[in-house]
Amino acid sequence: MKYNVAVKFHKDIFAIEGDTITIGIRAKPEKDKANEEIIKKIARHFKVPMSAVHITSGRTSKKKTVLVEF
Repeated sequence: MKYNVAVKFHKDIFAIEGDTITIGIRAKPEKDKANEEIIKKIARHFKVPMSAVHITSGRTSKKKTVLVEF
């Protein structure tokens, strides 16, 4: 399933509304650490392995599209 993801830095939130996930992260957007944290939080929420979560667009943006394979 595809989701649009809005990233908020220095926040601790996780909300799903329709096909949009608003997620707060603490990692800095350096060396893919922020994307790793996003993937980890989404995988944990949906109880799937991290390998089942893929960022399909927006890898360097605050707005991303993520594919979650169930």
